[in-house]
Amino acid sequence: RAPLLQAAGKKNSLNLLGLTEVELEEQFVRGNGPGGQATNKTNNCVVLKHVPSGIVVKCHQTRSVEKNRKIAREILQEKVDLFYKGEESDVFKEKKALEKKKQEKRRKAREHLERKKLFKEMQQLDKK
Repeated sequence: RAPLLQAAGKKNSLNLLGLTEVELEEQFVRGNGPGGQATNKTNNCVVLKHVPSGIVVKCHQTRSVEKNRKIAREILQEKVDLFYKGEESDVFKEKKALEKKKQEKRRKAREHLERKKLFKEMQQLDKK
Protein backbone atom coordinates (compact mmCIF):
# COMPACT_ATOMS: atom_id res chain seq x y z
CA ARG A 1 0.00 0.00 0.00
CA ALA A 2 2.98 2.36 0.36
CA PRO A 3 3.02 3.58 -3.28
CA LEU A 4 -0.57 4.79 -2.87
CA LEU A 5 0.57 7.31 -0.27
CA GLN A 6 2.46 9.23 -2.94
CA ALA A 7 -0.87 10.29 -4.44
CA ALA A 8 -1.55 12.54 -1.46
CA GLY A 9 -0.70 16.17 -1.97
CA LYS A 10 -2.50 19.45 -1.68
CA LYS A 11 -5.88 18.63 -3.19
CA ASN A 12 -9.33 19.67 -2.06
CA SER A 13 -11.00 16.32 -1.43
CA LEU A 14 -14.18 16.40 0.59
CA ASN A 15 -14.88 12.83 1.72
CA LEU A 16 -11.79 12.25 3.91
CA LEU A 17 -11.46 10.30 7.13
CA GLY A 18 -11.33 12.58 10.15
CA LEU A 19 -8.32 12.89 12.43
CA THR A 20 -8.46 13.48 16.16
CA GLU A 21 -5.73 15.37 18.01
CA VAL A 22 -5.37 12.39 20.39
CA GLU A 23 -4.07 10.25 17.49
CA LEU A 24 -1.39 12.79 16.55
CA GLU A 25 2.13 13.42 17.79
CA GLU A 26 3.52 16.81 16.86
CA GLN A 27 7.10 18.07 16.91
CA PHE A 28 8.72 21.31 15.81
CA VAL A 29 12.18 20.95 14.31
CA ARG A 30 14.58 23.00 12.26
CA GLY A 31 13.83 22.94 8.57
CA ASN A 32 16.32 22.17 5.83
CA GLY A 33 17.20 23.67 2.49
CA PRO A 34 17.98 27.25 1.49
CA GLY A 35 17.11 30.17 3.75
CA GLY A 36 20.20 30.76 5.86
CA GLN A 37 19.58 32.19 9.31
CA ALA A 38 15.79 32.16 8.82
CA THR A 39 15.95 28.36 8.51
CA ASN A 40 18.90 27.57 10.76
CA LYS A 41 17.72 29.34 13.93
CA THR A 42 13.98 28.71 13.99
CA ASN A 43 12.06 25.52 14.71
CA ASN A 44 9.22 26.18 12.28
CA CYS A 45 9.23 22.82 10.48
CA VAL A 46 6.32 20.67 11.68
CA VAL A 47 6.66 16.88 11.98
CA LEU A 48 3.27 15.26 12.45
CA LYS A 49 2.79 11.54 13.15
CA HIS A 50 -0.49 9.61 13.03
CA VAL A 51 0.14 7.05 15.77
CA PRO A 52 -2.36 4.30 14.75
CA SER A 53 -1.07 4.06 11.17
CA GLY A 54 2.52 5.19 11.76
CA ILE A 55 2.35 7.74 8.92
CA VAL A 56 4.69 10.72 9.33
CA VAL A 57 4.43 14.07 7.52
CA LYS A 58 7.06 16.79 7.57
CA CYS A 59 5.98 20.28 6.49
CA HIS A 60 8.27 23.30 6.03
CA GLN A 61 6.49 25.17 3.23
CA THR A 62 6.27 28.54 4.97
CA ARG A 63 8.10 30.42 7.72
CA SER A 64 4.95 30.45 9.84
CA VAL A 65 4.57 27.58 12.32
CA GLU A 66 0.78 27.95 12.33
CA LYS A 67 0.51 27.72 8.55
CA ASN A 68 2.86 24.72 8.51
CA ARG A 69 0.74 23.01 11.20
CA LYS A 70 -2.41 23.52 9.12
CA ILE A 71 -0.79 22.30 5.88
CA ALA A 72 0.76 19.27 7.65
CA ARG A 73 -2.66 18.25 9.01
CA GLU A 74 -4.26 18.53 5.56
CA ILE A 75 -1.55 16.40 3.94
CA LEU A 76 -1.63 13.87 6.79
CA GLN A 77 -5.41 13.59 6.54
CA GLU A 78 -5.12 12.76 2.83
CA LYS A 79 -2.37 10.19 3.44
CA VAL A 80 -4.34 8.52 6.25
CA ASP A 81 -7.42 8.43 4.00
CA LEU A 82 -5.34 6.76 1.27
CA PHE A 83 -3.82 4.34 3.77
CA TYR A 84 -7.18 3.06 5.01
CA LYS A 85 -9.36 3.37 1.89
CA GLY A 86 -6.73 2.55 -0.75
CA GLU A 87 -8.10 2.76 -4.28
CA GLU A 88 -11.55 3.72 -2.96
CA SER A 89 -10.16 7.01 -1.63
CA ASP A 90 -11.24 10.26 -3.30
CA VAL A 91 -7.60 11.38 -3.31
CA PHE A 92 -6.60 8.30 -5.30
CA LYS A 93 -9.49 8.71 -7.75
CA GLU A 94 -8.63 12.39 -8.25
CA LYS A 95 -4.98 11.52 -8.92
CA LYS A 96 -5.97 8.85 -11.47
CA ALA A 97 -8.32 11.29 -13.24
CA LEU A 98 -5.53 13.88 -13.49
CA GLU A 99 -3.12 11.28 -14.90
CA LYS A 100 -5.68 10.23 -17.50
CA LYS A 101 -6.27 13.87 -18.49
CA LYS A 102 -2.51 14.42 -18.81
CA GLN A 103 -2.09 11.35 -21.02
CA GLU A 104 -4.94 12.51 -23.26
CA LYS A 105 -3.30 15.92 -23.60
CA ARG A 106 0.03 14.30 -24.56
CA ARG A 107 -1.69 12.07 -27.11
CA LYS A 108 -3.43 15.03 -28.74
CA ALA A 109 -0.17 17.00 -28.88
CA ARG A 110 1.59 14.02 -30.50
CA GLU A 111 -1.17 13.67 -33.10
CA HIS A 112 -1.02 17.40 -33.83
CA LEU A 113 2.75 17.20 -34.43
CA GLU A 114 2.27 14.24 -36.76
CA ARG A 115 -0.36 16.12 -38.79
CA LYS A 116 1.93 19.15 -38.98
CA LYS A 117 4.82 16.98 -40.18
CA LEU A 118 2.65 15.32 -42.84
CA PHE A 119 1.38 18.71 -44.01
CA LYS A 120 4.95 20.01 -44.44
CA GLU A 121 5.91 16.89 -46.37
CA MET A 122 2.88 17.35 -48.67
CA GLN A 123 3.85 20.99 -49.28
CA GLN A 124 7.38 19.99 -50.23
CA LEU A 125 6.08 17.34 -52.64
CA ASP A 126 3.77 19.89 -54.26
CA LYS A 127 6.68 22.27 -54.85
CA LYS A 128 8.63 19.61 -56.74
